Amino acid sequence: MKIKALTMIAAVAVLGGLSVAASAQRDPAYAAARAGGEVGEQPDGYLGLVGAASGDLRALVNSINIQRKSAYTAKAQASGATVEQLAFTSGCNLIAGTNPGEKYKTPGGVWKTRTAAAPERDSRCV
Repeated sequence: MKIKALTMIAAVAVLGGLSVAASAQRDPAYAAARAGGEVGEQPDGYLGLVGAASGDLRALVNSINIQRKSAYTAKAQASGATVEQLAFTSGCNLIAGTNPGEKYKTPGGVWKTRTAAAPERDSRCV
C-alpha cells in the first residue's frame, strides 16, 4: 500500500511539476536566468536564486514558486498526499530533469552545475 501511494504521489508530482515548469519556460527572463546559472532547482521542489539577484529576478522566482506551491496544493488535495510530499517528489524530478550547464542544489545544500552525469539527489528520490 505504501509503495502504491508513493508511486501515485510521484506521478502526480511529475505532472504538476512539469506543467508549472513548462509555463515558466515560456518566459524569456526565466530561460535566460536558468541558462546563465542565476537560478536553479532545489530538493524542496522550489526554484532558488544562486547568489545575488536583481529585484526583477527575485520577483520572477517568487512568482514561479507561488505557482508551484499552488499546483502542489491542488494536487495534494486531490491525491491525499501532503504539499511537502508533492513538493519533495517534484524537486527530485525537476533536479533529474536539469540539463548540463544548469544549476541545482544538492541534498547537502551546495549549488552545483549539472554535468553529463546524473545530478546528486536525495537518497529518497525514486
